[in-house]
Amino acid sequence: MAWSLLVLAGLLEVGWAIGLKYTNGFTKLVPTILTLISMVASMSLLGLAAKTLPIGTAYGVWVGIGAVGAAILGVVLFGEPVNVARLFFVVLMIVAIVGLKVTSGS
Repeated sequence: MAWSLLVLAGLLEVGWAIGLKYTNGFTKLVPTILTLISMVASMSLLGLAAKTLPIGTAYGVWVGIGAVGAAILGVVLFGEPVNVARLFFVVLMIVAIVGLKVTSGS
């Protein structure tokens, strides 16, 4: 159950990271509200997952999901550049996330 909460927390982190772009510096009401809701929900779920998972693993996976998701959506939604080096490091983050899960012992 903790892993499911953690994955959902990570996906919500992607949501608020991308939402920041749409808030236009917190000047647009609806995107700002949705972003803040995603932030609170994401951190709350991270807190619940961290009750049973090691904090280093939980936080690392949460940040990793957010970083990978934001990088992918940055390319898809905002036309951010794609190159071999960037793809390599995104894959490296995915390997790190899987590695943390495999070695967590839970």
